[in-house]
Amino acid sequence: MQVILVKDMDNLGSAQEVVNVKPGYARNYLIPHKYAIEASSSNLKVVEEKNKVKQKKEAVLLKEITKVADILKASPVKVGAKTGTSGKIFGSVTSIQIARSIREQKGYEIDRKRITIIDEVKEIGTYKATIDFGNSNVIEIDFEVVSE
Repeated sequence: MQVILVKDMDNLGSAQEVVNVKPGYARNYLIPHKYAIEASSSNLKVVEEKNKVKQKKEAVLLKEITKVADILKASPVKVGAKTGTSGKIFGSVTSIQIARSIREQKGYEIDRKRITIIDEVKEIGTYKATIDFGNSNVIEIDFEVVSE
């Protein structure tokens, strides 16, 4: 029996996916617990329309992500930090500081939780960080630590 999954199910499939299951499993478990709906022609058309809309949204989002990525990769973001006379930083640079610098210098609001610093930052110099935009869209940017 074919059903359309409403929610992601382990070992079965993801939401909006049409899967084949045994009729008893569908009637007694999936459909009553609202994990799936029957794969009728009208339900299949609804799922196709939802998938088309989702693909269009993802295409627009991908275009925006590439635009932001190009701007972020154009020049390194400068992050200020308090330093000693030898160039060592008091403390370390965090993703919060990088997010704030991106907002001030590039004009884009990026959640600090999406930023991952690759190397440990302990002195002045240029370092790399990754930004995860979701859906396996990860970019690597350069940031420069300068003395305040």
